[in-house]
Amino acid sequence: MDYTLPEFLAHAIALEHEAAERYLELADMMETYNDQVSSLFRDMVRYSRMHHDSIVERARGVELPALRATDYRWRQAPEAGGEEAFDIGLDTYKALRYARENEVRAMEYYSAVGLHSTDPEVKRLAAEFAAEETEHVDALDDWLARTPRPSAPWRDDPDRPSRA
Repeated sequence: MDYTLPEFLAHAIALEHEAAERYLELADMMETYNDQVSSLFRDMVRYSRMHHDSIVERARGVELPALRATDYRWRQAPEAGGEEAFDIGLDTYKALRYARENEVRAMEYYSAVGLHSTDPEVKRLAAEFAAEETEHVDALDDWLARTPRPSAPWRDDPDRPSRA
């Protein structure tokens, strides 16, 4: 996963754009269920847009490749997640878990880029971006710890005593 600086910046810009779009969708969905979590997701939209804008600013003067969908080094942007979370039954806890999983994928992506890059500036930026994603994971962990888990049907409860 060795990137040139322009390739890495183009990927990071796309990743943060996708993250902001996904958080906006989650915020809109959570308005019905939980205003505080909706507000959290709107804050995450702002953070993603600020990070996006700071990367765009960093890339000023760098000729970025125009990446088509087939040019990205991922099948799906790490912070975009799948569509499985966007059903009518999405509850607050599941939305927070979904957001956390997206942040973990972004953190792992940036960490892997930094680990495998031969470009010192890509290594530095990837480590910086991974640390930022780690902060997001920690914040979502705090929210998850304060959010009641939805009850599972008895047959699906992982804490259900087994019959011996």
